Amino acid sequence: MDLGISTPLLNYFRRGDVPHDVRMMAARGAVAPRALEQLALLMFLSTDSDPEVARAADATIEAIDRAALEAFLARSDVPGDIKAFFARRNVRPAAVEAIDTSAPLIDTAPAGGEEAASSATAAPKPLALRTVAERVRIAMRGTREQRSQLIRDPAKLVAIAVLSSPKLTDTEVESFSRMANVSEEVLRVIGTNRGWVKNYGVASALARNPKTPLAISLSLVSRLTQRDVKLMAVDRNLPEAVRLAARKVLLTLQSRQK
Repeated sequence: MDLGISTPLLNYFRRGDVPHDVRMMAARGAVAPRALEQLALLMFLSTDSDPEVARAADATIEAIDRAALEAFLARSDVPGDIKAFFARRNVRPAAVEAIDTSAPLIDTAPAGGEEAASSATAAPKPLALRTVAERVRIAMRGTREQRSQLIRDPAKLVAIAVLSSPKLTDTEVESFSRMANVSEEVLRVIGTNRGWVKNYGVASALARNPKTPLAISLSLVSRLTQRDVKLMAVDRNLPEAVRLAARKVLLTLQSRQK
């Protein structure tokens, strides 16, 4: 089920290697991104090969407030496939569309997970001591400082949730692309996002990061300036294949200047 929507979080689930407990958490509504992303995720999980996950996702969909759902479906930016899915359930767009879609339509995560993201004066427990569901919520709704910590979280879902945060900026993505202590999965997600790699700073940081998956690094070398390529050609921290690619690009650039 594609639905014409592509986000880091959705793509993580679509790859099919998400553990059962994480799929169950998402199916119950505890993974709570923006409304459109949440609906698409619940719809995807409603067809999960595991009947338990599929039933949980279906039950969560049924529990969504009808008026809020109808108002959301009235928006012009909601894909037709999503509207058709709910039409088959006799749920149709309202006369007046929803204005704010930044919040999920249903959120079943424990309330305690919100304090760090919403209160500047609270003294919450350390992020490392929170549950995965709480860390996901903070990754999507918290501060820039919290995102910079959670992008390195050992739980893939948490790190991917950071990349799905509506608050995330291009400057942060560029910073993550330089990090050597993030997972390859984070760098792969960034490197396969066309919008992000259009940013030269992101493309350059990924290409020069030794931890970036090789296929992504090689695809970016030819886009870089001569100065950056020259540095890469002699950087012994980079894989040999990347250094060789940089040398070839450098020779091409130098020949054009003659």
